[in-house]
Amino acid sequence: DTSGRRERKVEKRFLIKLNTSMGPKRKHSEINGSIDHALVAPAAFSDSYEAKLERDKCDYSRRINLDEARSGRATRKIRVYADGIYDLFHQGHARQLLQAKNVFPNVYLIVGICNDDLTHSKKGLTVMNEDERYEAVRHCRYVDEIVKDAPWSLDEEYLRKHKIDFVAHDELPYTTGSGQDVYAHIKAMGMFVSTERTEGVSTSDLIARIVKNYDEYVGRNLQRGMPREEMNVSYLNAKKFEIQEKVKELKEKGKSVIDRIDERRHGIVEKWENRSRELILNFLQLFGREGRLSSIWNEGKDRIKNALSPPGSPGGSNHEDDFRSETESPLPKRHRIFEEEQQEFSDDEDGEALKIVNGKAD
Repeated sequence: DTSGRRERKVEKRFLIKLNTSMGPKRKHSEINGSIDHALVAPAAFSDSYEAKLERDKCDYSRRINLDEARSGRATRKIRVYADGIYDLFHQGHARQLLQAKNVFPNVYLIVGICNDDLTHSKKGLTVMNEDERYEAVRHCRYVDEIVKDAPWSLDEEYLRKHKIDFVAHDELPYTTGSGQDVYAHIKAMGMFVSTERTEGVSTSDLIARIVKNYDEYVGRNLQRGMPREEMNVSYLNAKKFEIQEKVKELKEKGKSVIDRIDERRHGIVEKWENRSRELILNFLQLFGREGRLSSIWNEGKDRIKNALSPPGSPGGSNHEDDFRSETESPLPKRHRIFEEEQQEFSDDEDGEALKIVNGKAD
């Protein structure tokens, strides 16, 4: 048709331009005289001119068995087929296709992708539509050809139409709830080669991550200025996300303030500890048992004691003699004068009394 011829002309002009620009250092390979499109252009669709040309060159009447394929004795390219949904194309898908590409020497890799109607009826809703999934796989460098609207199970007619030698898939039975492995008859025919799954990544895991972090993704896009209508977000939800972002900003500011306060608190505590050690040392030097205040108190106490109890004469022999001498020593002068005055007063009183007695007697 006209569109197909136009597409082929565009691709040929692209390849000619690429060859001219790269010159003798061109990096795309040539296999059996034909350009390997997987290295210089997206993979061809099965109804394109390049795919039909490659298919016509294949002598499918001469079937290749597993031993010939593994030993490298095959006289033509080995056409290996891998199929799937390939929603949210990720590294697990790419590694599976890499294994299929390298399962034998000189492999031509064909990838079949189911359309939306079949996928939704068999497996459920997809994130990407069929055209997006076709394009995602088409740009994987290990892929040589894309088959649109691939069937869920492969029959003999489909295998002959696309001249498929082997089918690559992981070895676990693929039942999708039917209880029967859709690749059972392929395995029985000896046309099955196994690939390994990449652990830790799957489309379901990616979807779960998106759902888990949905609020964060939507809030971020709203902050970037994306209209809420393009994300199918209502007015109320948009306001909710806006408030959440404001609260998040306040939390971050509060956390930074608390961190600064915490840093200052550590500095204050350290300074207080150093200061407290100094205060304690000064207190002990002043009020301790051997401190200055204790020395002053002991000196004052000794002075008071010496003032109240003067030391004895140098000739004293012992404390008992000192005590006796102190008790037997004459009274101080003030005390002696007071004693003499009392004695005179007593003598006067006695004289007067004697006179009164004698007068009466008289």
